[in-house]
Amino acid sequence: MWKHIIKERSNKTSSKKEATIGPPKLTRFEKARIIGARALQIAMGAPILIQPTKERSSPIDIAIEELNRGVLPITIRRTLPDGVTSQDIPIKWLL
Repeated sequence: MWKHIIKERSNKTSSKKEATIGPPKLTRFEKARIIGARALQIAMGAPILIQPTKERSSPIDIAIEELNRGVLPITIRRTLPDGVTSQDIPIKWLL
């Protein structure tokens, strides 16, 4: 009996570099949320993580390019419907 409990705990603490909850890529809803939040940050004066060009001068275009390049230090929390189980996933794992 104790071996089973110890095995469960060790599985929960192991850090895998993959998304175990949800699809293995960003959903369109997650992309929209990330781009919108980042564009708002840029519009409010946050530092830009890429070199903006003349073609990419609006906050939305800059946020899209930052997401495509994978330079955003953002983590997505995916939760199962039980409301208890969740996983924090860096967006680099999903690109």
